[in-house]
Amino acid sequence: MKNHTETCSVALPPAPALFRFDNSYARLPDRFYARLHPTPVQHPRLIKLNRSLAEALGIDLARVDDATAAAIFSGNRIPPGAEPIAMAYAGHQFGHLVPQLGDGRAILLGEVIGADHKRWDLHLKGSGQTPFSRRGDGRAALGPVMREYLISDAMHALGIPTTRSLAIVASGEPVYRETVLPGAILTRVAASHIRIGTFQYFALRDDTEGLKLLADYAIERHYPEIKAASNPYSALLERVLEAQAMLVARWMQIGFIHGVMNTDNMTISGETIDYGPCAFIDSYDPDKVFSSIDTYGRYAFGNQPRIAQWNLARLAECLLPLLHDQQDQALALAQALIGRYPDRYAWHWLDGMRRKLGLFTAQDQDQALISALLALMHRHQADYTNTFRALCDKVEKPAAQGLLPDTPDFTDWLAQWQARLAQEAIDPAQRADAMRQVNPAYIPRNHRVEQALQAAIEQQDFSRFEVLLEVLSRPYDEQPQWREYRLPPKPEECVQRTFCGT
Repeated sequence: MKNHTETCSVALPPAPALFRFDNSYARLPDRFYARLHPTPVQHPRLIKLNRSLAEALGIDLARVDDATAAAIFSGNRIPPGAEPIAMAYAGHQFGHLVPQLGDGRAILLGEVIGADHKRWDLHLKGSGQTPFSRRGDGRAALGPVMREYLISDAMHALGIPTTRSLAIVASGEPVYRETVLPGAILTRVAASHIRIGTFQYFALRDDTEGLKLLADYAIERHYPEIKAASNPYSALLERVLEAQAMLVARWMQIGFIHGVMNTDNMTISGETIDYGPCAFIDSYDPDKVFSSIDTYGRYAFGNQPRIAQWNLARLAECLLPLLHDQQDQALALAQALIGRYPDRYAWHWLDGMRRKLGLFTAQDQDQALISALLALMHRHQADYTNTFRALCDKVEKPAAQGLLPDTPDFTDWLAQWQARLAQEAIDPAQRADAMRQVNPAYIPRNHRVEQALQAAIEQQDFSRFEVLLEVLSRPYDEQPQWREYRLPPKPEECVQRTFCGT
């Protein structure tokens, strides 16, 4: 791939040396990316800075004013040591293979070594056109940028592996979608941006050398303990499979719908990435779809585990040349590994659901007990989050009803659950406390998210956004002053569709 270098038309002073860069991906061959700078914006303005994350990354922002921070995190000023690149990758989008995607509106500034001595990508989203833009403008609107910051921050607080958001900068320039919207740039932080689609990019070009370089790099960066394995590439597939099985199980336990589980949106590291048309279910419905572009429900809530396996099978196909010299043996090995996914996912899901119900031991009837609860919640359109949180109270105060369905069938289920609990000699207060550590009181309710975004876009009022960030920073804690944020939406507040933002 040819390199492209763009420079600012206006000479700007260099950014201060705030970051400890060590850009390992940029040391890979040129065909892995395109070198270019972000396209400068006219009037960058700092909207939000995640100072606690900056501190964890070893970035000293105390001596940086807002104007300088806006210049850096808009891409107008390139920090010393950064090597901006747009990464190449391919991907299946809604089941259809696209041989070349890549960073069409994003630039990887570089990799910083954090205070924890770990390596983190600094990635600008909405930073302008790249060779991968495919006729797009390379920009992002303020609403989707704020959504990603908010949801990724909430997912982190919920304990779910995720990319993080470091900064939001308003570009001062319009973005043209169905309407004219204010533009913005997000600084995303990730363990890496290597996707299943990155492997597909090289496999589709029969570039076995590039594929091996990528696999070796991914092992070194994410799973160095498997370098000495007899077959490190099968071990890599196994580790990615385990990471994704655990991740999707956590999504299902928390009621999260990603909305666009394309292979270019699944990371090798096992982090949640690309918060486009994402949402959280209110009333439980396994067929629920929010994404406006998911016409046939491919990525519905209940389909997510199956789609993850489908995506992992695409990764296995890419790795075939590395798994074994003999194609039939490589295929047999890949099939055997992918065949383990359902059991690994089921184990992670069932383990987490037991904890949500306050079960400290495993018994054969637990699966049926959990499935019966979900069926009842679906039948009665019970709120997913509030039902599990109310069960925490029920443990301590059996007479408590709260937000639980008041129906004969649910009463029967409660009796079965309480009989199951009685088989474990656990103090009720201890059990309830353990349950409250895995059953959040607060999630990013879709209607609350939309209200915060609309206030910012239409009125330049970021107060709702800030309050929501505060509430969601402690999702498992009782916060009496914010109890209204626990309530499901009124009928007129229900969000039916979410949008990708590209």
